[in-house]
Amino acid sequence: QVQLVESGGGLVQAGGSLRLSCAASGRPFSWYAMGWFRQTPGKEREFVTAISQVGDNIYVADSVKGRFTISRDNAKNTVYLQMNSLKPEDTAVYYCAAALWGWGNSGRYYDSNKYHYWGQGTQVTVSS
Repeated sequence: QVQLVESGGGLVQAGGSLRLSCAASGRPFSWYAMGWFRQTPGKEREFVTAISQVGDNIYVADSVKGRFTISRDNAKNTVYLQMNSLKPEDTAVYYCAAALWGWGNSGRYYDSNKYHYWGQGTQVTVSS
């Protein structure tokens, strides 16, 4: 299995930027497609963005397109989420997740059930 630890969350003013990191340990990182999700109290976990095992495919939710960028460094076993032009509605707990061997034939990168491992989450708060 793989262990995931997120970092980089915090409090930022609207319009600001944050970069989240998710460090993985355990099985080879390149075996996993990675995703970022977010969740606010009382709501379901929401897909944000995902990246394939070698980074050749990237998917981004419409709500963050043009503002958030996912990347990965397989040599460092880390996936990143660069968040720019943050809005108060981006406030949430952000989770990274790993899908062993990718999302399968369905290609449902946005489906949290396709991910096998999750980090503990990191809080992002955007003030207006």
